[in-house]
Amino acid sequence: MGQQNLIYIFVARGTVILAEYTEFTGNFTSIAFQCLQKLPATNKKFTYTCDGHTFNFLVSDGFTYCVVAVESVGMQFPMAFLERVKDDFNNKYGGGKAATALAQSLNKDFGPKLKEHMQYCVDHPEEMNKLAKVQSQISEVKGVMRENIEKVLDRDEKIQLLVDKTDNLRNQAQEFRQQGTQMRRKMWLQNMKIKLIVLGIIIALIILIVLSVCHGFKCGD
Repeated sequence: MGQQNLIYIFVARGTVILAEYTEFTGNFTSIAFQCLQKLPATNKKFTYTCDGHTFNFLVSDGFTYCVVAVESVGMQFPMAFLERVKDDFNNKYGGGKAATALAQSLNKDFGPKLKEHMQYCVDHPEEMNKLAKVQSQISEVKGVMRENIEKVLDRDEKIQLLVDKTDNLRNQAQEFRQQGTQMRRKMWLQNMKIKLIVLGIIIALIILIVLSVCHGFKCGD
């Protein structure tokens, strides 16, 4: 795999290109920059195809790593290359001046490193291909694990929702029982009042009858 398969490489913070390297001329630099401006800020990998070339982007922690490659090399190899560049960049600038560096200001310092990484790919194509396959498998495993975790979390949310509904029903049942007990107590008190009133009326009637029959309190005379 020759160096001509990797055409152009840059490292950017947001849409600000900090360092870049190429030995070729063409409109691929402007196309890559246009793609950079439209990329979402989320940590992810993106690949676009145009005019027989792939524009490969690796977005990580606010920085974007891009390599333009010949389409025939596929996508795994360029992504493995970008992972290598990203690790070197983080080791050199992690938490340092890259966070505030101006456009193109790291060219002198990191531009030669980009060239070295390209040359390494020329000198070790088999190693890079193996690395690309391993990283692809790791990404696939991560994807499966992420999907499984999302399913577990979704299931947990559904279980929690069911538990919440059960708790609500239990609370409603307990409240209903309490209201029922209070209602029965209230009805019992009302019944007792009615019975006492009826009993008082009966006693009063009996007294009135006795008094009317006996002409007052002279029944013994």
